[in-house]
Amino acid sequence: MNTLTLSPSNGNLANSLTVAEIKRRGMAAIEDGLRHGPVRIFKRNRAAAVVLSESDYQRLTAAASGQTAVPGLSAMQWLLAHPAHGQRHKGDIDRQLAAERAW
Repeated sequence: MNTLTLSPSNGNLANSLTVAEIKRRGMAAIEDGLRHGPVRIFKRNRAAAVVLSESDYQRLTAAASGQTAVPGLSAMQWLLAHPAHGQRHKGDIDRQLAAERAW
């Protein structure tokens, strides 16, 4: 399998494919990659997508639907599955904290 090998220390998944590899090998390239976890897809040397196994996808969607504990879901996966939905701006928060500290 012709995959990119990227260092996990810089935040990239070591399990990755290029679009060119997918064009050459098709679904077989993705299936091979999924045996090792999620597959990051690169297009023109930039991360373009991530392919998950069905079980990983089910865990993420279960977490997003409000379940608090999903077996096998890491804390990072849980956080990524829950988008921020606050209504306050950073400036407002900073002003409120400054006022609270001034007492």
